[in-house]
Amino acid sequence: MKNIDAHQTKLVFVLVLFAFVAILASCSDKCEETRNLVYYEPVYSTPAQIKAAVTLQVPQEMSQIGKIYFKDGYLFINEIGEGIHIIDNRTPANPKNLSFLKIPGNYDLAIRGNTLYADSYIDLVAFDISDLATIKEVSRIEGLFNNYMTMGFVVSSEQGVLTDWKKVESVNVQESDCRTIYQPWSGIYYNDGIALTTSASSSFNKQSAFAPTPSSNAGIGGSMARFTLSGDHLYALDGANLDIVNVSVETKPEPRKEFQLAWDTETLFPYTDKLFVGSRSGMYILDLATPEAPTLISQYQHVRSCDPVVVEGEYAYVTLRSGTTCEGFTNQLEVIDLTNLKNPQQVAVYPMTNPHGLGIDQGTLFICDGSDGLKAYDATNVKAISQNQLAHYKNIQALDVIPFQQVAMVIGQDGLYQYDYSDLKNIKLLSQMPIVKQ
Repeated sequence: MKNIDAHQTKLVFVLVLFAFVAILASCSDKCEETRNLVYYEPVYSTPAQIKAAVTLQVPQEMSQIGKIYFKDGYLFINEIGEGIHIIDNRTPANPKNLSFLKIPGNYDLAIRGNTLYADSYIDLVAFDISDLATIKEVSRIEGLFNNYMTMGFVVSSEQGVLTDWKKVESVNVQESDCRTIYQPWSGIYYNDGIALTTSASSSFNKQSAFAPTPSSNAGIGGSMARFTLSGDHLYALDGANLDIVNVSVETKPEPRKEFQLAWDTETLFPYTDKLFVGSRSGMYILDLATPEAPTLISQYQHVRSCDPVVVEGEYAYVTLRSGTTCEGFTNQLEVIDLTNLKNPQQVAVYPMTNPHGLGIDQGTLFICDGSDGLKAYDATNVKAISQNQLAHYKNIQALDVIPFQQVAMVIGQDGLYQYDYSDLKNIKLLSQMPIVKQ
């Protein structure tokens, strides 16, 4: 692990708060002399404590779901920062919550054969899932995700990994000119912790951090994935870097060298021997012909906005959305012609409300349009997608989708929804598994 000095620690605090605090606030030039703030101090855990907390537990209710992954009739749904829900989905009309794999600091996952790969703060952990009733950790690459400043995890050889923030007390801070100490995220650095205004503290949450694959024995991830598999390799975004891990021996992943991309990369989508990387400023296309030495083919640039991407045939489909962390104001679907990978060209743009994840299956395009719900389109004519809407479900806060074998598996802020699209003229809801609001 790496040590960081006080300056770096403060910089990491800023990154953490940008991810954790959804409310941006500004103050006037002059503040009252005394201001009451809510104080949080950092909580550190040692590597041994983090590893010891990994356990297979009885089923837990979903409360804040993140990434989604499908493999051999089972759904693996990330509970942000906490672990993975394991769902028996062999009968999509009646999914069964089997168990919960507790993994502290877990945000992403991928599965190859009988091995599940998951992040646990800065580590990559491999689990044997050949028997879902007795899941076992079989390997761990410690410190793989060493770009901790981007990820928001402070690493210190003395203290361990920053894993939580503990509300301690309120503090009074005297300052005549707030511009000198108050930050855009509504707080200040105070002693060794963070002090926040009352309005910002209500949004302070430790959990709000931050398509078919060509691998023959891999599962299927959603479009928001930061982990993916291609052939014998796992690719994982780590801040500005793409970590490459050889998984030819599934239970013994071996780290390879990192490939430098850009600080704003967000999502990964493999297609044939190419890797499409979504970023806030564009889409990167990488050639994986030499798996451990990717080469950049081209970059398609767009306005600054959050950006997942999926690919089918000669077209890439990219959703752009505005939002606090995306720093953009564009909400739309873009269709990109990939006939010439060295020079991808935009062929169509369609306005959306606030699109997040998306998926495509044999020309049927699903878009999770945030508060405007789930939308399905016939995309066989890429220049007339908006005129060929097949269905619109407005009653869900849709975030990501995996369409596979005529079932669309959708996660949203209020749960897991599944739709039968075997009859495109009559797409219907099969089941719903709600989450528990906290």
